Amino acid sequence: MGKVIYHIDLNSFFASAEILLNPSLQGKPIAVAGHSRRGVISTASYEARQYGVNSAMPTAMALKLCPDLILVNGHHSYYEELSQKFINTIKKYSTLVEQASIDECYADMTEAVKQFKKPMDLAWQIQTELLNDFGLKCSIGVAPNKFLAKMASEMKKPMGITVLRIQEVPIKLWPLAIDEMRGVGKKTAPHLHEMGIHTIGDLSNFKEIEKLRMIFGKNTDTVLQRANGFDDSEIICEWDVKTMSQSTTFSNDLTDYDEIKSVFLELSQKLSRRLDYDGKTGNLVSITIKYFDFTSNNRSKKLTEYIHSSEDIFQNALDLFDENVEDIPIRLIGVGISNLKQTNEVQVQINIFEQPQELSKTEQLIKELNRSCSTPSFKTASSIIKKKG
Repeated sequence: MGKVIYHIDLNSFFASAEILLNPSLQGKPIAVAGHSRRGVISTASYEARQYGVNSAMPTAMALKLCPDLILVNGHHSYYEELSQKFINTIKKYSTLVEQASIDECYADMTEAVKQFKKPMDLAWQIQTELLNDFGLKCSIGVAPNKFLAKMASEMKKPMGITVLRIQEVPIKLWPLAIDEMRGVGKKTAPHLHEMGIHTIGDLSNFKEIEKLRMIFGKNTDTVLQRANGFDDSEIICEWDVKTMSQSTTFSNDLTDYDEIKSVFLELSQKLSRRLDYDGKTGNLVSITIKYFDFTSNNRSKKLTEYIHSSEDIFQNALDLFDENVEDIPIRLIGVGISNLKQTNEVQVQINIFEQPQELSKTEQLIKELNRSCSTPSFKTASSIIKKKG
């Protein structure tokens, strides 16, 4: 039996929370408005979405689309309380839970589903429990990996349960618009449309790989694997305590991609200098994004090798941003490196598994110097170098 990964997404979470606080809002078009000077919608109920109201939309535009829209202020401490109850519920069934944001998580349910006669009974039980205990509706995607689970949870909302197997990718995944693919942002999609890539299936079968590399860069292979239903990203259960991070908060919310990119570069450079100063390196890259409405989004990925350079940190952090973060005004960006080790410790471990290589001329000289004496004088060193030519 392969892995069974759930992606559990609370439906219209903020709006649902406000209805729990004020049941008279039930069935009405409501939206939680942020406190930004721009006046932007944080989230909208499904009744409001029927009018075209959605997240990150200017409030003025939302009111034009839906004149009867009810605007409510956010109760963020209450959202956090409900979110914790949500995560605690999922942790009753699995210890392998990754909270992706305040209203969604991934969970490895490979062992948990074995306790049920039918595999989907667990998904139904979780959905029922969240609704009955806390009044929270959710959609659940069930798949062999995180990418497919995330895509599956988006297919039926609200209160949907969708299974997406590898063999079902051509039928269920490929017909979807390329704009709906996780990892394809609003700025990337138009370029793909220009190339004739309109669906995920078009991307999967696109043969001119070099053209794709001009858009996705080093992520091209990963994007293509996902378009074919494969994803090897791991579930990160907890933030490691051995973490070093940098963050910054903006006086004005950021929306421009180039500005956001420059912030990531600056944070990566600062973080790299701190790592070098402490002689540290790590293999778990994480980002924290806080939006205009004070909600946050955490993403991380484990690398196959340890890194500490600003270039490596920047590229991996930006990749996480491009793959996961919504096009919503941002008030804080953070970058972190976890699973820290001493740089020389990692180098020693790597050297153990390296094949012996022929020493360069310089390395041979250094080796002979070390054999000659523990602290060779300049005169001794010069004589050895002259002798070796």
